[in-house]
Amino acid sequence: MPNEGRPSGEGRAIALRTRLLAAMLGPMLGPAAAIIGVGGATLISDVVRRTNDRVLGGALGAIAETVQVERGEVTLDLPPAAFGMLENSERDNVYYRIAVGGTLLTGYADLPAPDPRTMPVDQPRFRFARYRGQDIRIGEVKRSLPRIADPVIVQVAETLDNRRALMHRLMIALLIGELTLVGVAILLLRPALGWSLRPLLRLRRAVEMRDGGARPDFSALDAGPLPSELRPLARAFNRLLRQLDQATGGVRRFTADASHQMRTPISVLKVQIELARRGSREAFDEIADAAQRLERLVTQLLALARAEEAGASPPLETVDLKEVSAVVVNRLINQAIQAQVELNLEASDAESYRVEAHRTLVFEILANLVDNGIRYNRPGGTVTIALAQGEDATLMTVSDDGPGIAVEHRDKVFERFFRVGGASAPEGTGLGLAIVQSAASRMGAQVEIVEGGAGTHIRVRFPRRGEDDGV
Repeated sequence: MPNEGRPSGEGRAIALRTRLLAAMLGPMLGPAAAIIGVGGATLISDVVRRTNDRVLGGALGAIAETVQVERGEVTLDLPPAAFGMLENSERDNVYYRIAVGGTLLTGYADLPAPDPRTMPVDQPRFRFARYRGQDIRIGEVKRSLPRIADPVIVQVAETLDNRRALMHRLMIALLIGELTLVGVAILLLRPALGWSLRPLLRLRRAVEMRDGGARPDFSALDAGPLPSELRPLARAFNRLLRQLDQATGGVRRFTADASHQMRTPISVLKVQIELARRGSREAFDEIADAAQRLERLVTQLLALARAEEAGASPPLETVDLKEVSAVVVNRLINQAIQAQVELNLEASDAESYRVEAHRTLVFEILANLVDNGIRYNRPGGTVTIALAQGEDATLMTVSDDGPGIAVEHRDKVFERFFRVGGASAPEGTGLGLAIVQSAASRMGAQVEIVEGGAGTHIRVRFPRRGEDDGV
């Protein structure tokens, strides 16, 4: 397979730096450039129009000022300077027309004339028109003279070559400015992205430094101060490291416990097998007994591993403590009969003992407590499972009338392989209460040793997380 040994998806995703460059340059070269271009073109067109209209208006005003009334007739003196104002490098054509009412006084008769009724007095007006096959800009004003009935219309027009040339030069300057801006942005973006991605590089190096060690390092990453976008990633990765640490720690503990505790029964098996080969029939009984002890040890080690399984807590479910208690009693009744111990279950039929827990873990807790109660009891003794409802929790208590647990040992009985009574104690592995403690903590329950007269009384408190069914 060509991709064997390659992480899933490697070589397919676009580099993060390339993504960021595309994400920033895309809008800059697309919408942003279009907006700047359209806005700049609109602004240039408006500035060119206003500037040239101001010159055209100056020439229009200079001509209009020369219109006078002499002996009842309209006269004018066209100033050469007025037309000189309109001269430019593009040699635009200039046209003019002065008319009194509908009568032409001077100028180009076919220049498009306005409707005098729509024009205010002494207020210049500008408009575009088409004349002699060319686009022109016309400036016009209406004047009212004394003793003259009809208004005087003064018009000055020019072609648009100069305007277009100026607009063309400004648009080229705008385009060069945009291209320069984009080029500078591209040059600056790469080092800026390198600086921005530096915390991610530190995070990567912090992970890479863990590689190659003789023993995996699952301590929290130290990548220095991280930006807010990378903190959730670092926290999630540290949580994963803690879970891995717990998982590998559980495996290491299980391996150490198993190798330590299985050494003795395996040694016994070797010795007894050798004796059996020499013809000792009593060795077969010792072999069977050692195999039984080894089976129990492996079973409890596996139960402890399940109870201490790292990672998220198991999903809670509704568990009926009365039903689980009945199953445990039925499972261990033969062991109790052989040990001459009576098993009792005390639970009110009027109460419901359903809790939010995990059925397998509840079974492990109860089975280990009852098993301890039987093993550490006396012939004719009693082991009682009592269920009750407290103020804020459902209580499950396992009591026996054996020798009990000394006060000085109560802090140690939940440790692995600690056995009350030492070598003189009944046969066992010292794992039962460790399993109980670990399983209860995974469900949020509490285990405690309570005072109750002779014997041992261990109570498990299941907190109420909601309304119990049937209560």
